[in-house]
Amino acid sequence: MSKTPTAPKTSTPRPRRVGLISLGCAKNLVDAEIMLGSLLKDGIEIVNDASQADAVIVNTCSFIDAAQEESVDTILEHNALREASHRGQALIVSGCMPQRYRDELPKLMPEVDVFMGIDQVERVGVLVDEAIAKRASRVGAEGTTPKAAEGARVKGRLKELEKQAPAHDHADETALRGTDRFGKSRIALTAASQPAAPSVDVTMRPNYIPQFETPRFRLTPKHFAYVKIAEGCNHPCSFCIIPRMRGSHRSRSQADIVAEARALIADGVRELNLISQDSTYYGLDLRPNHSRAISSPERFKAATRALPADATTLCTLLRELNALKGDFWIRLLYTHPAHWTGELIQTIAECPKVARYVDMPLQHIDDDMLARMRRETSGQYIRDLIARIRKGIPGIALRTTFIVGFPGESASHFKTLIEFIEETRFERLGIFAYSREDGTVAGKMEKQVAPKTRQKRREQAMAAQHRIAAEVAQGFVGRTLRVLTEGEASAKELAKANISSWEHGLIRGEDAGALTLKGRYTIARGEADAPDIDGRVYIRGKVPIGNFCKVRIIGHTDYDLIAEPA
Repeated sequence: MSKTPTAPKTSTPRPRRVGLISLGCAKNLVDAEIMLGSLLKDGIEIVNDASQADAVIVNTCSFIDAAQEESVDTILEHNALREASHRGQALIVSGCMPQRYRDELPKLMPEVDVFMGIDQVERVGVLVDEAIAKRASRVGAEGTTPKAAEGARVKGRLKELEKQAPAHDHADETALRGTDRFGKSRIALTAASQPAAPSVDVTMRPNYIPQFETPRFRLTPKHFAYVKIAEGCNHPCSFCIIPRMRGSHRSRSQADIVAEARALIADGVRELNLISQDSTYYGLDLRPNHSRAISSPERFKAATRALPADATTLCTLLRELNALKGDFWIRLLYTHPAHWTGELIQTIAECPKVARYVDMPLQHIDDDMLARMRRETSGQYIRDLIARIRKGIPGIALRTTFIVGFPGESASHFKTLIEFIEETRFERLGIFAYSREDGTVAGKMEKQVAPKTRQKRREQAMAAQHRIAAEVAQGFVGRTLRVLTEGEASAKELAKANISSWEHGLIRGEDAGALTLKGRYTIARGEADAPDIDGRVYIRGKVPIGNFCKVRIIGHTDYDLIAEPA
């Protein structure tokens, strides 16, 4: 009797593997978290080692030249590694660069398999499949792949394209705001017939905004999270490309944000960092038949006065978040000076869970410079606002940034700024040397300041703030603070305190005082310190991580505080 043949064992195919590299700001980081969450929902495995991935996503930043160059370098460096060791791996480029250069990037960087935009973050699983198939067809039987681009040529060509293009004047769209025409989106879909051509899936004017149900895999430590309350921007700042890349301002519903916050707090989050391009505009676009042409302080005030009693605003959001059960901070980031109201000041003062911290980029104080920047505020308005905030919210820490070397900035304009920095004594301050973005109104302005002068002024302004920062830090010595612990400090972290951000300018330089710290320390942050941007509190010894504790300040470096458990 013959034996029944045994069926061959079948192996279950392993899931696709994806690695992700995210560059740029916290808002970009949330987009990356949504992509990861969507990939996991689709059964795709996330790997930290790019060499093990079937596809790698580079989430790019294109805010200023330096950030854009970092994005180009990262893409090309990864392609070189892929060609050397993993030629079948797909390469996807997402984020702000495809939004800004959706038509030209496929020609400049043919080695990329798929370019995707901001609106496509939840479709990333489909695009991964497309990229893997695209890569397989490109490698082919003979193993031929598109010739890699040269970094210098790509960067140079992107600059040429912007110089040739008309300046993007967001202010000129005022007549369209509030109409059906404004904010309409078209999608550039390139399903290339030639295997060598990358695919492109980019909405030309983004309208995406995440929701509570949106899959998300957090990349921040367990104790803090970024909560995106809105996307896009309506301001006409002459130096900024963000409205062109990110679209018009669009707010999430308050109920949706509160649902996310409640879930995060239940998951152990102790700090909610509220982010958007302009957090103070939150909710104003939700009113019926709204016009977006309310960027100036006068128009914004009139619009808020006309709101019905039950309208959604930043104030209503902060009060509802403050009422949630739990022990946590609410940190408000990215506020615009033109949109501060007396009600907002009162709300922060009356909400104990809202950190005594204001992030409010001012960019300049001289009236001529503010006008050229199209900031919609005067120097006196800014001075009065700061006085009202400090009076209305005792103990508030003010963080701001300024741009030096802007087109037309004279020595007199710069002197006015330095005097303002010295008299105002901001608790936290960063300085940008102006970055000429050729797709902006400012990029085409006359009286461009020489790069060396821009850098020199930046150094002078940071030197002025350095003295103030040391004096502010000295004022904390002997006080007891409530801090949120982050982790144990490594020897490298104790020896170097150097944090930079494309959004906030270089915040801290080499801090000689930190070199004296020896032994075991725990890193923490106070209410005046946003994650990855501001200073730190170094606590002697080991304390529980990811929780609040009270410490006594016993010393300071130039920008950081040294403490012991209270």
